[in-house]
Amino acid sequence: MKLLTFFLSTLFLTITSQVMHAQTPTNDTLLHQIINGDFQPKQIKALQSMENGDYFTQLCDSGKAVVKFSYRTGKAVDTLFNIRTVFHCPLKSIEGYQLDSAEDRMLVYVNAKRTYRRIFSANYYVYDVMRKNMKPLSDGGPQESPAFSPDGRMVVFARNNNLYINKLDYDTEVPITTDGEAGEIVNGMPDWMYEEEFDCIRMFVWSPDSKLVAFVKINDTNVKPYSYIRYEGEDPSFPSSATYPTVVSFKYPKAGTAIPQATVQIYNTYYKTTRQVNIGNDSDVYIPKIEWTRNINELAIAKFDRDQTKMQLYFANPRSTVSHLVLTDQSNTYVDYRNLQYLSFTPDGKHFVYVSEKDGYRHAYLYTTTGILEKDLTKGNWDITDFYGYDAAKRISYFQAAEISPLERNVYSMNAKGIEKRLTEGQGTHSATFSNNFAFFIDHTSSLNTPDQYILRSTNEKMERPLEMNEALIAKINALGLPKKEFFTCHGADGTLLNGWMLKPVNFSSSKKYPVLMVQYSGPDSQEAGDFWTFDWEYVLAAKGYIVACVDGRGTAARGVAFRKCTYEHLGVKESDDQVAVAKYLGTLPYVDSHRIGIWGWSYGGYMTLMCMTNGSHVFKAGIAVAPVTDWKYYDAAYTERYMKTPQENPDGYKKSSPLEHAANLHGKLLIIHGLADDNVHPQNTFEFTERLVQANKQFEMQIYTNRNHNLIGGNTRYHLFQRMINFLDRNL
Repeated sequence: MKLLTFFLSTLFLTITSQVMHAQTPTNDTLLHQIINGDFQPKQIKALQSMENGDYFTQLCDSGKAVVKFSYRTGKAVDTLFNIRTVFHCPLKSIEGYQLDSAEDRMLVYVNAKRTYRRIFSANYYVYDVMRKNMKPLSDGGPQESPAFSPDGRMVVFARNNNLYINKLDYDTEVPITTDGEAGEIVNGMPDWMYEEEFDCIRMFVWSPDSKLVAFVKINDTNVKPYSYIRYEGEDPSFPSSATYPTVVSFKYPKAGTAIPQATVQIYNTYYKTTRQVNIGNDSDVYIPKIEWTRNINELAIAKFDRDQTKMQLYFANPRSTVSHLVLTDQSNTYVDYRNLQYLSFTPDGKHFVYVSEKDGYRHAYLYTTTGILEKDLTKGNWDITDFYGYDAAKRISYFQAAEISPLERNVYSMNAKGIEKRLTEGQGTHSATFSNNFAFFIDHTSSLNTPDQYILRSTNEKMERPLEMNEALIAKINALGLPKKEFFTCHGADGTLLNGWMLKPVNFSSSKKYPVLMVQYSGPDSQEAGDFWTFDWEYVLAAKGYIVACVDGRGTAARGVAFRKCTYEHLGVKESDDQVAVAKYLGTLPYVDSHRIGIWGWSYGGYMTLMCMTNGSHVFKAGIAVAPVTDWKYYDAAYTERYMKTPQENPDGYKKSSPLEHAANLHGKLLIIHGLADDNVHPQNTFEFTERLVQANKQFEMQIYTNRNHNLIGGNTRYHLFQRMINFLDRNL
């Protein structure tokens, strides 16, 4: 579920953007424009820092060029790739690129087609920057996740569950593996669960000397498949399913069932041999991260137990295949796999950076390669929310943190003496793309009512160069005269102070009473009520006379371990109690009609809608649940067991966390929505829940979308979806 936040984020990215002409449009026009993304903020696309630290590149001219820019001036200094100057170029534009370490070769791709949500296959080409010529990376079909060797002379890529190596100097392609088979063996790439729940997009890595390739082999043989029916449909259509629908099956381990078996393999590019690394005989484990250290004889391997309460970091000798344990991170709840994305090694090969929550907040630590803690790289009673790197020569760390407030994000540095320096200015949410030498960074910022902006800054001097401020978009939004979101606080069910925002109706009058729709996601370590910009259908609702409110309850992000992990083993219980408490608070406001409060959510948010409407509180007049989980036994093992353990270990927790078990208690008008091709939260959840409603003689409305996955996109789907929800609210709230 990737916290299930990925999907709400996808919703915002697809629906985000902004309104309209200098004259307020009709509600229907406004909805169309939001869904179409007519006013999506301009972005700096495919931004990459170059090796020497002085320059960065980005994709420009609608995918026709890759341009080199100066970090100091922000101005273009060279064009590394230009469709118009490539000899015999077969392409009209490209969709993305990556440079080799010498930056004289480039991989560019077209025709990207997503497998699930992150991984995609595409047609890749190798481009020579100096000679301005290109050739296909492979003639054997689309490729996945290619990576240059450190010396730039080879490329490894995946196709059809196998790995291949292209030796560019000789234009030869050699298979690294041949045993890959759909639903059985996956080499060097994630299966469905590793992609969805560990954010893996590539599971192979080159050795620093370009002689070895380490990769994870995933065996799904014992994992049970999930199947759904594909119909012919329309936009897109599947002609092969026209007369007889097609059954689509893939391996999906549900909570408490068999999980994939993972091993680490080492391939020698000279001898063309493969050996398995020894990291113990336990089979019910996850291996979401492998990374070569700066030492060619040390491969770092991160291994989780099935419950994810313990992470063990091993260093393996790739030639002897013997490994030794370097670090153990253990928790009485769970160890967050996302902390592994910051694992990095210092140039001297003697230290590594590891991020942990062991002191009650998420912080970065410097360890020796023997596993001895040397120092805290960040510290304080606040969470770091991103770690950009450690300058070992200057002994300075660079990171993003929620130090000022859980609502905000700023970029900081901290030196060896623990002296902290804030590098970004102004309120809102700031993230950074640093130059390789940490001298410069691009500040990507937005706030509750201000869209994305990009500002070039220096870490050592006062410098501020606007790159993209989206001024035209801001002017268009302001001309509409729509209301602004406002922050507020209220207390949760246990008295904890919670953060939220509220959007009041157009022409709001405090002497009137308004209906309220609460929007929430509420999943572990997620955040919806923050000082960042989104422009969603709530503005259509505000134009129609609704108040829209969003509050993050217990279990959400940037408030420390105790707040974040208090929902462990009982997902949905404290979160729904908090949303009920928020609704009761809103009902006390003089301008709120306490008898007309509704709630909606998507994915985990849809699950929360059902929990709130079946927990006996009777505070919600209506609710909308899109693609909801209705019982955690139906969801995948890695996500569910991280927060709930297995159904066998925690039967009481599963029962209390299940709307399915409490369907007969449904109170209020319900609209439940699902896509029949949802590979993530299966429609089984909705069908089992509605069957319980039928048997309890509870009336409800349901909307099903043919051939649509968890994101519910394609053709007119999104417009129909939101129009359906608005019509439901108009009738029932």
